[in-house]
Amino acid sequence: MKLELVHLADENSQLTLKTRENDRDRDRDRDRETEASCHLLGAGQRDCSMSPLTSFHRIAHDTFSSFLLSLDGSFLLGSEDVVNTRISLWWEQARAIVVVPFFKFLVALCLIMSVMYFVEVMYMGIVVAYVKLFKRKPEKVYKWEAMENDAECGSKSFPMVLVQIPMYNEKEVCEQSIAAACKISWPSNRIIIQVLDDSTDPASKELVRRECERWSREGVNITFEIRDNRNGYKAGALREGMKHSYVKQCDYIAIFDADFQPEPDFLHRTVPFLIHNPKLALVQGRWEFVNADQCMMTRLQEMSLSYHFTVEQQVGSSTFAFFGFNGTAGVWRISALNESGGWNDQTTVEDMDVAVRATLRGWKLLYIDDLKVKSELPCSFNALRSQQHRWTCGPANLFRKMAGQIIRSENVSLWKKLYMLYSFFFMRKVVAHILTFCFYCVILPATVLFPEVTVPKWAAFYLPALITLFIAIGKPRSVYLLAFWVLFENAMSMLRTKALVMGLFETGRVQEWVVTEKLGDGLKNKLIGQVPNEHQVRFRDRVHFLELLLGVYLLFCGCYDIIYGKNKLYLYVYLLMQSAAFFVVGFGFVGK
Repeated sequence: MKLELVHLADENSQLTLKTRENDRDRDRDRDRETEASCHLLGAGQRDCSMSPLTSFHRIAHDTFSSFLLSLDGSFLLGSEDVVNTRISLWWEQARAIVVVPFFKFLVALCLIMSVMYFVEVMYMGIVVAYVKLFKRKPEKVYKWEAMENDAECGSKSFPMVLVQIPMYNEKEVCEQSIAAACKISWPSNRIIIQVLDDSTDPASKELVRRECERWSREGVNITFEIRDNRNGYKAGALREGMKHSYVKQCDYIAIFDADFQPEPDFLHRTVPFLIHNPKLALVQGRWEFVNADQCMMTRLQEMSLSYHFTVEQQVGSSTFAFFGFNGTAGVWRISALNESGGWNDQTTVEDMDVAVRATLRGWKLLYIDDLKVKSELPCSFNALRSQQHRWTCGPANLFRKMAGQIIRSENVSLWKKLYMLYSFFFMRKVVAHILTFCFYCVILPATVLFPEVTVPKWAAFYLPALITLFIAIGKPRSVYLLAFWVLFENAMSMLRTKALVMGLFETGRVQEWVVTEKLGDGLKNKLIGQVPNEHQVRFRDRVHFLELLLGVYLLFCGCYDIIYGKNKLYLYVYLLMQSAAFFVVGFGFVGK
């Protein structure tokens, strides 16, 4: 049978060769006739060059003939084995010429970003070590004197302070936040509590109104302000609150989100910095979480945010007097706020926006690490996803809009511009997300499918391990959760990368603002029963298909590495664990 197939293939090949030779003879005869016609008509009477249609026909004919010859007649036999062999040959050629070089380029790019990010992390570590070692507390860097009643002027020696509390359908936390603000230690005639309620829920709005009236009867100077729209979201509410006539008598403004509970001495610790340092525009404290131990997800959030405050915020404040205002637990100098253009809703991070604009005006920002304000972490996974989308998309969009202004600013030194553009925005808000997702979740797993593409051990293991250990500085009590933290952060990287692309290119949900769900009473009761049951959320609202798809991809790469892998990195262990993390996140089995 095989001999017959070979014989038929040879005959078919010979027939094809003869057909091709006959076609060439006909083309030669046609060319001779054309030349003769042109000679008879005269060179000046017509254009004898071949028409485009004829040229295209000739090229297509020759290409197809070459294709048939390359198959050596076997394709015409309909042999399935030969077809598979040809496809395999084409894939190997494409793999060697296109796919493998492309992956090698991506790996090289990721290695460069890994080194850049590692240097950035080490730089921040050195700065934090210097601040801790030499005890560079804000009280030693800036002038600070405790506030006391003047014997002659009495409470008039205290500046007038406005405390703003923006709210939106937050009846679970409104009572405790209003109570905490009303208990701040400051002369009652030198402070105004302004509750800005944008609630659309009548029950929530009524509860806030009654709470304001209750504290007003107790002698607290508190106002309840509402508006008939939500234009600008939080930025719009704060901007409207600044338009009231009684605000003109205030020198400083303290801002607390609805779930924040400042200590009574908050103003006594912050306002003196602003009084004695006229170039300071903002003094901000750090967040402390009352529900950090509620579930695994809140513990992992605490690790990330503790690193953010202990390292990132402190480094910016200590080196260039610039950091991203977190939107709450801070006191602004009203004149600096107005000079910087006030609250702007061009992005969903109005807090970071105004901090950048104030810095470009020459103002300084101060962060106090040991000034803690109690707050609440989201314990619902969908609430966390909405929050992380806004926290990633907003800064990326702000980077797009403010980069040019930063470069052109005349009030900022070259080194400060470099820090703002490279360290603050590019490395922490862009590269960190791209590197986590593209390298550790896509490219590194793909190397098991392409043995020609290798990743050095220092990039695959040593650098990530050192960075992860350094992040543990933010919360040493959670060191034993580092492995879970890495898996969870990688699983969240797809959401963040998608939000990053939306922010940079201003597409999709770039202006989406979803208020983070709060539960309240975190100080009084931390029972699991107060958290909404997971069955109340529809299953289809919990499922995230992109994460599940990536989980399948990682599972396939892990199994492939077990069966065919030749490297000694035991990469399949990481791939299978990361795949499980993506499945857990994809099915929404996270949080309470």
